[in-house]
Amino acid sequence: MSVDGFTSMVIPMLEGAEMTVLLFLIAIVLSVPLGFVLTLAVNSRNQGISGFAHTYIYIMRGTPLLLQLLVICFGLPMLPGIGQYLVLDRFTAACIGFILNYAAYFAEIFRGGLLAIDKGQYEASQVLGFSRWQTMTRIILPQMFRVVLPAVSNESITLIKDTALLYAVAVPELLHYAQTAVNRDFTIVPFFIAGVIYLIMTLLLTVLFKWLERRFKFE
Repeated sequence: MSVDGFTSMVIPMLEGAEMTVLLFLIAIVLSVPLGFVLTLAVNSRNQGISGFAHTYIYIMRGTPLLLQLLVICFGLPMLPGIGQYLVLDRFTAACIGFILNYAAYFAEIFRGGLLAIDKGQYEASQVLGFSRWQTMTRIILPQMFRVVLPAVSNESITLIKDTALLYAVAVPELLHYAQTAVNRDFTIVPFFIAGVIYLIMTLLLTVLFKWLERRFKFE
């Protein structure tokens, strides 16, 4: 394979990787706090709020992400009466789908982290005269963060791989350009290149989370 031929494959795929990274950053930045809000809602004493959060998490975790993306991209605009107001740019629709889906998974991760905190921590904070807010921010959340960090790391790596689903809703990302190169040049080399790019991205994430685990382990 010539240098020009290799370049013609790689450059568009790197442009697609930019879309992959952009979706990942948007999804992770928004789904993590939304997931924590859902965790608080699940633990709410209000049965209505708690029930809604449980139902939401069950639906989002119990149905495929691809189905959710298809509903948001193509299904919502077909709703009678209001469909015309729900027509979204494909990338925007995909971002919404990823955020809503991964928030449910992060909510369960955070809930597990809270359950892992010994009840004696809450009792000790009361003895020390801490308010509910001080207890959560100074004692519970730092410990919860250390507990859930490995699970958040794993889910983040899954997220960056799931961005390949953008291909199914016609958003040009890494896999889209790889498939285009395969069809054009009749070679599977672009698939291997795409695999290497995904491995590099997941490696960077792994290194980042390993660093975070080492840092917070000793604090």
